[in-house]
Amino acid sequence: MIDLSVAMVIPVLNEEKLLQQHIVKFKALEKDCYIMFCDGGSDDETCALLQNHDLNYCLSPSGRALQMNAGAAACKKTIKSDILLFNHVDTIISSNDIELIKRTMRDSSIVGGRFDVRLSGEGFAFRVIEFMINFRSRLTGISTGDQCQFVCSSVFGEMGGFPELALMEDVAFSKRLKRYGNIACLKNKVVTSSRRWEKHGVVKTVCLMWKLRFLYWLGKSPEKLAKMYRNAR
Repeated sequence: MIDLSVAMVIPVLNEEKLLQQHIVKFKALEKDCYIMFCDGGSDDETCALLQNHDLNYCLSPSGRALQMNAGAAACKKTIKSDILLFNHVDTIISSNDIELIKRTMRDSSIVGGRFDVRLSGEGFAFRVIEFMINFRSRLTGISTGDQCQFVCSSVFGEMGGFPELALMEDVAFSKRLKRYGNIACLKNKVVTSSRRWEKHGVVKTVCLMWKLRFLYWLGKSPEKLAKMYRNAR
């Protein structure tokens, strides 16, 4: 049986509080995969926390695409991994999930994939939102960073990494990835934070996400979309 290796890349920016909550879980995952955080210029204690807990991290200009590409490059300098897994600091993935990635990627026709997602918030509205996210993703083969996107390392190199967009880099990446082979839509659910919905309101946040996606589909520049996203937060 082929023993595949996984390198997980996690972009961070001023995530001291979340890291304090989840750092033990990330440490526990080091037995299953290599983990590289990429800091985009935090001015809090993010880097100090990573250093104090002996977690690998590198530095990059801010921007999720830039940070994920820099993190992948840092992994490549350190280890030779078969699979790259891109995660968010507020999305919880388990050892079983990483093992499932390895089993899935033993199929040479599959070039990458993503998980279904469960939002951390309680209440019916969050169940509806996550259902729609998973249904849309399964229907289109397009995923977002909250779904723990993973990809064959060699294919990631051929693609030139994530397109360095200010927003929607995950959508653009998963759309391009479909050209290289089959995409695995795993039914296992990773748990991601519902903090943005809880902070700004469910209806307002859903409407904003739909608006940004629609404008992106119409061809509006990711830079302008990113500005709209920042102004709405």
